[in-house]
Amino acid sequence: MEFPEATFTPYNNKTISRAPQWERIPEDLREAVNVVSQVLPFRTNQYVLDELIDWDRIPDDPIFRLNFPHRAMLEDADYAALREALAAGDQGRIALQVRKLREQMNPHPAGQQTHNVPELDGEEVPGIQHKYGETVLFFPKAGQTCHAYCTFCFRWPQFVGDDELAFAAKDAQGLTSYLRRHHEVTDVLITGGDPLIMRTHTLARYIEPLLAPEFAHIQNIRIGTKSVAYWPQRFVTDRDADDLMRLFERVLAAGKHLALMGHYNHPAEIRPDIAQTALRRIIATGANVRLQSPVLQHINDDPAAWRELWTTGVRLGAIPYYMFVERDTGARSYFELPLVRAYEIFRAAYQSVSGLSRTVRGPSMSAFPGKVLIDGTPTIRGEKVFALQLLQGRHADWTRRPFYAAYDPNATWFDQLTPAFGEQKFFFQNELPLPADEARELAVVA
Repeated sequence: MEFPEATFTPYNNKTISRAPQWERIPEDLREAVNVVSQVLPFRTNQYVLDELIDWDRIPDDPIFRLNFPHRAMLEDADYAALREALAAGDQGRIALQVRKLREQMNPHPAGQQTHNVPELDGEEVPGIQHKYGETVLFFPKAGQTCHAYCTFCFRWPQFVGDDELAFAAKDAQGLTSYLRRHHEVTDVLITGGDPLIMRTHTLARYIEPLLAPEFAHIQNIRIGTKSVAYWPQRFVTDRDADDLMRLFERVLAAGKHLALMGHYNHPAEIRPDIAQTALRRIIATGANVRLQSPVLQHINDDPAAWRELWTTGVRLGAIPYYMFVERDTGARSYFELPLVRAYEIFRAAYQSVSGLSRTVRGPSMSAFPGKVLIDGTPTIRGEKVFALQLLQGRHADWTRRPFYAAYDPNATWFDQLTPAFGEQKFFFQNELPLPADEARELAVVA
């Protein structure tokens, strides 16, 4: 199928009024975009507006909620105070209010700044996180934006212009120096933002050093991206789309495995012809695409949405990978669901698809000790519990060890759970490298 060449047209809170669809948005929703986007980043583009949002369904259309800030993403009092400061034009008051709200939003959950940043010769390596032994996350500076921002994004601090909150590396030198000394690392995950916001020649400067023989221990290169949903033209009609396909082929020719971690939050993002063509082009290079998303109130809290996403992905050659639980950061109260509801949605979707879609894992919480899987809600010895296990752990020995938490129908995150059967601690808590004064995310410690 042939597609016309398209020009990428982004919008932020200062330019969104130029979009043809702006006039279709009621005044109260426009105000919310202006107020909330002072705190949380806002960016969309013309493709999202034209192809993914059903304007007859706003504000309830899931992609509209996924892109446009809503009043309920802030507490009523905070919203009112910020609206008043904006109306008064008091820049100092606005800045203080915005900073206070961001600090309250837990900008770096799960020890990202305190425990995940590695050192080399006694100095922190910029733009790198190393939480699990075999996998290093790399944040290239040129990739710390996206074609459009998701309102739930747990990486929102990357986009608000605060250098104290952002991870970024200006080049690959720190990464390669670190990898030379860490042969236990097999996987490099290039993330952001979105690395595919970069032109191909820029992306190649970060990837091609990893193809050298000295990095034979790096077996897998992953790219975390939302472009497959928000700008599939990146793989089809962009002026360097073919160059990008050739770069993917060079990675494969060097003996590496290449995986695009495709962030699809709703099946509407995979329905357009160009989105499906993009998937096919990527997979034709020998790379694979894995589908992942958190389960989100207002967006995809429906088993039918997940069933369609997974089955469509499999038909096109992609691999269902993860259903995450929305992280405890940003506008979490707007999107979060009780853990038991997240499990019910996963189970209902999982039992309605064939084995080819059952590569998916979840619901999974990326918490401080690791990726905590909710594996059911059985009754054991007369006590209803959450059956849990760590799909990944800060200590490798924790992985796939079952453990149990007391059943709580209202809990939405791991730090709200307590051990079952009268136990005082979860099995790993004596080994956690977490100072007592930073134990917010494991408040269950006795």
